[in-house]
Amino acid sequence: MIEAVLDASALLALLLAERGGDEVGTVFANSAMTTVNLCEVVGHFARNGAAEADIRLVLDPLPIERIPFDDDLAFAAGLLLPATRKSGLSFGDRACLALAARLNVRALTADRSWRSIARSVGVDIHPIR
Repeated sequence: MIEAVLDASALLALLLAERGGDEVGTVFANSAMTTVNLCEVVGHFARNGAAEADIRLVLDPLPIERIPFDDDLAFAAGLLLPATRKSGLSFGDRACLALAARLNVRALTADRSWRSIARSVGVDIHPIR
């Protein structure tokens, strides 16, 4: 059963042993993320010089449920734009929030700017830092 949706920043905190990563570890086996947020994690490693094969060695075995970004999530993420614009949330951030809303679970993030929009988006946002 999925307990939480991870933002890319939350998964990276766990993988890179950053502050807050231990908190992600407590729900890791029962978490999900959108393929958009997975793309962000892949991009982080690629930007830092990792080869695709090495990135796959790290990410493929992870127990995170990967949810394809479908039409319903596209509409839900797009409709979050007015409520999140002032806080500067990205497309990936809104994709995470849309999935958390769909599954009715909390969203974990290392991004502090999410705190300001928690009430307006109807999602339980859990900052890990």
